[in-house]
Amino acid sequence: MNQKTVAFCTLGCKVNQYETNAMMQKMIESGYKIVEFEEKADAYIINTCTVTNMADKKSRQMLRRVKEINPNAVLVACGCYAQVAKAQLEKIPEIDLILGVNEKNEIAKYINQAIKNKEKIMQVSDISNQKEYLDFGTVTYTEKTRAVIKVQDGCNQFCTYCIIPYARGRIRSRNPKSVLEEIKKISENNIKEVVITGIHVASYGKDLNTGYYLINLLEDIQKIEGIKRIRLGSLEPTLITEEFVKRLSKLSKICDQFHLSLQSGCNETLKRMNRKYTVEQFKKGANLLRSAFPNVNLTTDIIVGFPRRNRRRV
Repeated sequence: MNQKTVAFCTLGCKVNQYETNAMMQKMIESGYKIVEFEEKADAYIINTCTVTNMADKKSRQMLRRVKEINPNAVLVACGCYAQVAKAQLEKIPEIDLILGVNEKNEIAKYINQAIKNKEKIMQVSDISNQKEYLDFGTVTYTEKTRAVIKVQDGCNQFCTYCIIPYARGRIRSRNPKSVLEEIKKISENNIKEVVITGIHVASYGKDLNTGYYLINLLEDIQKIEGIKRIRLGSLEPTLITEEFVKRLSKLSKICDQFHLSLQSGCNETLKRMNRKYTVEQFKKGANLLRSAFPNVNLTTDIIVGFPRRNRRRV
């Protein structure tokens, strides 16, 4: 009997990359072989993104492209775009499964059910009701020389331009024991570098109510033998305090490359964006990092052309 095959396409952020690795691992455990996306496969999984209109468009394009490769394959749309645009995806007849963010955890079950029963499945739970972090278990599968480690999900910021809180729900932090066990397993597979990421990684630990935050987690990861480098995902300026940087600078494994999210260099615009910091706070954070890490590499992102509120014509 021929081994069933599955191909993946991942759009969006490092959290999606981690979750694709988790789904790949679950599919392998279920007896599937991972093949390249351009190859003919029994199932295709598109891990979608919805951060921008272009991300939505690319998600739809990739979904329609699959049937050109194998018309008989099971096509799965999962992730953020599927979470917020289920009704739109239902109009695409080629799609066999629409799975939300939480349903990724049982990807193999849904695909096997669709193949066996020749049925369409639409399963998208209400993410706003999710109170606890949904753990994929220990994820050791990676196709790269570094491993992305997801430690947090959800966001409470509700920036005026952002759909992510509606696609990912409120903040939920992963149990630190689970994080550390996963990294220890990864180090045993000769992976030397980990990238710590989340939807809003700066909020890690705030929902745990234990006084254990991101810096505590980083200090514990520092102690794991075999891991040589620790990278951080995108951070907000509000996290970069004197205390945080002082403790961070003592961790020899931290890579001195940081991405500080700015979005705008105008305080008025930042306020309209509902960002929780000012330009002055951003500058202070950048200077703190420069003082602590002489060879620091700082990157950021800017939204150009953010609209003013509509004004009623008189």
